[in-house]
Amino acid sequence: MPSPESSAGSTSDDTLDLPLPDELTTLIARECALLARTDTSSEKPTPHQATEPDLLDGIAQWGPGTTPSGGSFQLVPVRIPRDLPLIARWMNDPAVAAFWELAGPDEIAAAHLRAQLEGDGRRVPCLGVLNSTPMSYWELYRADLDSIARHYPARPHDTGLHLLIGAIGDRGRGVGTSLLRTVSDLVLDNRPRCTRVIAEPDLRNTPSVAAFLGAGFRFHAELDLPDKRAALMIRDRVHRHLL
Repeated sequence: MPSPESSAGSTSDDTLDLPLPDELTTLIARECALLARTDTSSEKPTPHQATEPDLLDGIAQWGPGTTPSGGSFQLVPVRIPRDLPLIARWMNDPAVAAFWELAGPDEIAAAHLRAQLEGDGRRVPCLGVLNSTPMSYWELYRADLDSIARHYPARPHDTGLHLLIGAIGDRGRGVGTSLLRTVSDLVLDNRPRCTRVIAEPDLRNTPSVAAFLGAGFRFHAELDLPDKRAALMIRDRVHRHLL
């Protein structure tokens, strides 16, 4: 399993910051605009929706949030045919590969994405779109239903985050901190039963740990996970406006 938040504050001189294809940027921006216009309050649930509720409360319909700098940010659930080339390219950045361990042919990243998309909905991979430009990769997951729950005192509806900042130009200048606050706010705003947002970055990834602290998370404990020694970071609903 890859380690999260690998690029929230890391830098590397051995990678290239390649521009996104105009077609991809336009396509995702169009989808964001469509989601923003969609009013789901009047939609009647299908029988399948009624019997199997969304474990993460409909991320696709959350709409955009506003970053501390005033930018518009939205989570767009991944579609493999559309998004795989971009995500695989990010995974092959040496600074990212050191923690996520998904470098190599596109099929390696594709298998990782399919495992989540074809699962029971407890994990949702998303592109992070800032001002209409896809620039980060996120995984939101039900921590209370995940294997991590065996390693800390989980509470019902705890929601976990993994983050990868794609472009080198967005790293090391506070963008990760800003987005972590925005996304954790989106979780708390759209998941009323969730009282805590959690993350478990690799302890070796000190820029990532610092980004979480700057975003209002608190360090709770060190965890011995099967693939890493992690820092358990928690942002509490009750303290969200104080930190």
